[in-house]
Amino acid sequence: MTRRSTAARDARAESRRARLAARAVGVVRPVLIDKVERDHRQSDAQFLRRRFVVAGTLVVGATLLGLSFSTEPGDPSFYPLTVGLAATWVVGSLLSGPLHLGHIVLGSRVRRPVVTPVAVGLLLAGTFVAGGLVIREIPVLAGFTNDVLGYAKAGSLWLVAVITLVNGVAEELFFRGALFAAIGVRHPVVISTVLYALATIAGGNPVLVFAAAILGLVTGLQRRAGGGVLAPVLTHVTWSMTMLFVLPLIFR
Repeated sequence: MTRRSTAARDARAESRRARLAARAVGVVRPVLIDKVERDHRQSDAQFLRRRFVVAGTLVVGATLLGLSFSTEPGDPSFYPLTVGLAATWVVGSLLSGPLHLGHIVLGSRVRRPVVTPVAVGLLLAGTFVAGGLVIREIPVLAGFTNDVLGYAKAGSLWLVAVITLVNGVAEELFFRGALFAAIGVRHPVVISTVLYALATIAGGNPVLVFAAAILGLVTGLQRRAGGGVLAPVLTHVTWSMTMLFVLPLIFR
């Protein structure tokens, strides 16, 4: 093979990589980076009311989360506690003020985010599964992970799946809906992510806190970009359901 043909082949490969990178950026930007124009302004009184409702809901929700994970796997009280937790997030969100689904811009069209958030959720889940292959070899981290998975292994998997689905939706309504709106315009992604992780500390499991920080950052970026909760909900549910059914296959 001549030097010229080798150079041409390398140039074609580089061009393909550049096109793939540009395509990936084109998919990611609308859902995580580019902000859609919207007007969700509230009066000072409405904003203050939202903050009070969010603060009270956060305290009650964190308490219920701690109680939920203080139960032993297989304990029947786990189910009503987690249902109550989801109800707390939802009711607090609705009482705080209006919530919005959000939009993204694809090409020249403004549309609801559906397919891309699901793809982001699958990519995020795949990353966590790859990480699971590593931490299962670390006894301390594997133990924390098995503590969480124990609720699915010891109880009804399908009941836990329903609770996981409902709580995923409820958490996004509150943390990327009501709480995000209550923060205001200064650093809402960072603040909402930190508060989400801090609330998860009540569960007493550092693996959950780490997962909450990563998930909260991704869904926070989605909320900032699209202005609503639809993308965060779809990403969260896709991620959590994938983790629920795949991780037990790794941590046997």
